[in-house]
Amino acid sequence: MNLHEYQAKSLFRAYGIPVPAGEPAKTPEKALEIAQSLGGNRWVVKAQVHSGGRGKAGGVQLAEDLAAVKTAAKRLLGTHLITHQTGPKGLPVETLLIEEVRAFERELYLSILVDRGSARILFMGSAAGGMDIEKVAEETPEKILTTTLHPAAGFQAFKAREMAEALGLQGVQVKALEHLMMAMLRLLEDKDLSQIEINPLIVTKEGKLQALDAKISVDDNALFLHPDLQDLRDLGQEDATESKAREHDLSYVTLDGTIGCMVNGAGLAMATLDVIKLHGGEPANFLDVGGGTTAAKVAEAFKLILSDHKVKVLLVNIFGGIVRCNLIAEGIIAAVQEVGVTIPIIVRLEGTNAEEGRALLEASGLALITASDLDDAAKKAVEASQ
Repeated sequence: MNLHEYQAKSLFRAYGIPVPAGEPAKTPEKALEIAQSLGGNRWVVKAQVHSGGRGKAGGVQLAEDLAAVKTAAKRLLGTHLITHQTGPKGLPVETLLIEEVRAFERELYLSILVDRGSARILFMGSAAGGMDIEKVAEETPEKILTTTLHPAAGFQAFKAREMAEALGLQGVQVKALEHLMMAMLRLLEDKDLSQIEINPLIVTKEGKLQALDAKISVDDNALFLHPDLQDLRDLGQEDATESKAREHDLSYVTLDGTIGCMVNGAGLAMATLDVIKLHGGEPANFLDVGGGTTAAKVAEAFKLILSDHKVKVLLVNIFGGIVRCNLIAEGIIAAVQEVGVTIPIIVRLEGTNAEEGRALLEASGLALITASDLDDAAKKAVEASQ
């Protein structure tokens, strides 16, 4: 789960991470009120969407007077912001962050994340912060410093000194960076976060460090421990089908193709997508119904896949281990009858009670196409989609 910038900065303040003064607004009138309360003569109006690249897409606007604050708010609220990360539909702008404008000398990059590769917490920093950090990582990776924390040793001061040197910080800035990194670590561990990213981390005219932007990703598996974070979820920023899938304990990711996939087990689902691609097809989704699925779950999975109007064919690939294939077959039959499927359905069943499951499908009288193995199923699905 991702947080909005204004939500992330609220957590930053609670943990002593310095951020500019600012508040969220949902109306142009509230935006104007906030700007007046902040004082000064320049403000920044930021669209709150779960995407990077907002600045390049016009989602971050500088206002030189109060009238410009209200104008920018009117221009952004109620629109969909399209960035290189959102896809052509964009994301709805329902909230803005109104902040004071701070002059700065330099833009840096700093993040902390749970690194699966090393199975450790990892800090990442670069003196080349700003909007094009992805380009820096791709073209000049030597400009990015990474350092991991040993679980027994925890955070050690020399890690901060190494990072400070890489970022070009000196004097009291080194100690400030150490406090900042320790605060990020506490926040990550206390709230079971997957990642915290500050881009840019600015060096102000006074030589102080401040988080000009803030991104936080929360580990979904730990959300039940943090009801305060659950309340921050913005479903309007998430794919509607993926949100509905979560309600039924289904792992679903929307893709761009035309072949819908219903599979049990993440590994088998990935293999199914690979084989479809191998034969020239394009998957419309990743859907793992889980190892212990039920007929009711299968029916819900069908509804989710068919809610995507791009889907031209549905491939069901089930390996019966814990789950019995005859129960899956019953779920498929019930779903087809309930939903009224009009597209081709290819079914591959293997494992526990597979023969019984295939017999149920054949006796159903429905237009279901059975497959002998995964390769056969993928070929038939690609042919049907074309």
